[in-house]
Amino acid sequence: MKRRDFITNSSMAISAMLFPSWKGYSAESEIPSDLLAITGDGENVTLKKGDITNLRESLKGTLLLKDDNGYDVARLVRNRVIDRNPALIAQCVDETDIQKAVNFAREFNLLTAVKCGGHSVSGKGTCDQGIIIDLSPFRGNRLDIENKRLFITGGSWLGDLDDATIPYGLGTTAGTVSHTGVGGLATGGGFGRLGRKYGLTLDNIKSIQIVTADGRLRYADENENADLFWGVRGGGGNFGIVTMFEFQLHPMNKQVVGGRITFDFSQVKQLLKFHAEHSLEASVDMYQDPVVFAPPMGYGNTVYFDVCYSGPHNMADKAFEPLRKAGKIIHDDIDIIDYAVLQKSGDDNDPRGRSQYLKGGFTINITDGLIDAIVDNLESHPERGSMAFFQQAGGKINTIAPDATAFPHRYPEHNLITGSFWNKGVDTAPHIAWSRSYWKKVSPYTDGFYINDEFSESQKDVNLNFLGNYERLVQIKNKYDPTNLFRLNANIKPTV
Repeated sequence: MKRRDFITNSSMAISAMLFPSWKGYSAESEIPSDLLAITGDGENVTLKKGDITNLRESLKGTLLLKDDNGYDVARLVRNRVIDRNPALIAQCVDETDIQKAVNFAREFNLLTAVKCGGHSVSGKGTCDQGIIIDLSPFRGNRLDIENKRLFITGGSWLGDLDDATIPYGLGTTAGTVSHTGVGGLATGGGFGRLGRKYGLTLDNIKSIQIVTADGRLRYADENENADLFWGVRGGGGNFGIVTMFEFQLHPMNKQVVGGRITFDFSQVKQLLKFHAEHSLEASVDMYQDPVVFAPPMGYGNTVYFDVCYSGPHNMADKAFEPLRKAGKIIHDDIDIIDYAVLQKSGDDNDPRGRSQYLKGGFTINITDGLIDAIVDNLESHPERGSMAFFQQAGGKINTIAPDATAFPHRYPEHNLITGSFWNKGVDTAPHIAWSRSYWKKVSPYTDGFYINDEFSESQKDVNLNFLGNYERLVQIKNKYDPTNLFRLNANIKPTV
């Protein structure tokens, strides 16, 4: 049996095993005779009752319309600023469901969004009057301990990945919030607590299965459909919907040394300067994210470091010694902790999340000018929490050639994210305006941006951001998605 046949068959077995009991939301509403929808080009299109009925009856999962139970949850992403109403939501439980939804979307040229964990802060996981292909029911995995591989479905979350591997002393880079969707993170990049040690999440992909715009389920690795395999690792959702990832795993202690150290805010600039110098020299076992935060309600600005040391425990005190000497500590909760627990420490169980607006960019180094821009322009507000934080890169991430995958940004030492959040019932406009103004002052010190954080970038900026990989990505887009069905992403427009 060929490896791709084995993977395909094991994927189907996973689906059959895990999802018969999944009931999803009920689709009880009467299908209207005509349903108004919109195409990817913004034109109106009328969907007939018979066509919608056929799709609903053909799915093992559920097809939701606006009056169905669960529609108002399924249409959401984790940002209250985003409030969109798709014409249809196809909740898919296996590859066949995904193929049927893609074929339907292509036949009517529908505006198409793809959703898993719903962490698209910019709202690209949902849409108005189009179709959402919702992968959230499509969760499952198979662990191959002997070969250090995990096969995991495209609708799974990062917590599923960690839970399947860490108990067996294996792991790989998997973000920092457990309810993030594997597919979105892995195809766009994948920073995380193990990134400096093992590379980005996408650097650990060994093969994929993917439904492309023509509705075909394809296998891709370095030898078969190699162009597609290259493009998916950094090109985001431009080329199709990944239904299965094969991840390389690495030896991983079930417990790490990690947590948070909070410092006196009066030393914030000193601490960021320390991070600028020490983070470049630190062991790849050490991951530290400094956060500068102005909480709402006037509670006082704070600066803290979220940290994870995944090396030998008897070396942890030495690894943390420079950080503990960097400033006046207000609170130190660093301790031995289960890695899976640390991975869930930033979770939010509200599927709607808070209202938020984020902007981000890569930094080669943290200069005095950048530090001044971050600290001097941070603003306290009674309704808004405002922040800037760094995701540490370096290490293994920077050793890979910029054209080895479609992800070209191998030069940065950090990914800087700024923005704000506020609660329901608050006027959104002033907070978005402040966030944009803050970013305008900080952004001159950045170079390029992480497409998973992409928020309202121009098409020109998106194209330039792929650097020397852009033309190759266009050719792959022309081949696998010539009509730009998958456009709600950091879009690579086809030229055919």
